Amino acid sequence: MKKILFAAIMLLAPLTMSAQKFGHFNSAEVVQLMPEYNAAQTELQNLAKQYEDDFKRMQDEFQKKSEEFEKEQANLLDNVRQRRQTELQDLYQRLEQTYRDNQQALQKAQTEKLQAISEKVTEAVKKIGDEGGYVYIMDITSGIPYISTKLSTDITPELKKALGI
Repeated sequence: MKKILFAAIMLLAPLTMSAQKFGHFNSAEVVQLMPEYNAAQTELQNLAKQYEDDFKRMQDEFQKKSEEFEKEQANLLDNVRQRRQTELQDLYQRLEQTYRDNQQALQKAQTEKLQAISEKVTEAVKKIGDEGGYVYIMDITSGIPYISTKLSTDITPELKKALGI
């Protein structure tokens, strides 16, 4: 009985496999065409420019104070020289901390913006998958070693349409 059941399953397996639909899409192509991506890129560039300008002002202030100290240090009293050296060290440490903080803030902003875009793409893919009866839809840019374009449907055009691109 078990052998007959197993044989029947093996005969029906190819029929059920052919009924399954597989899809693929190119997220890099889609995301770069999204208006949200272009807006995010512009915002991130503006933020980076703002951070760069603030950092440059701090660098210029440090450079100016450092040069003044170099010129005057021979004529300063020991306690004044030590105080000014400490001030310069503090300013340098703030400069380094500002750089690290700006890099972290920029990375966080980038992650948040790209996450929102990714979620929008994912929702559109899910909708296409549900409506089209797909079993799997894979992103070809995610490093999958091989996707048969003969056995899988490219849903990139549908995805662009769903996203209003």
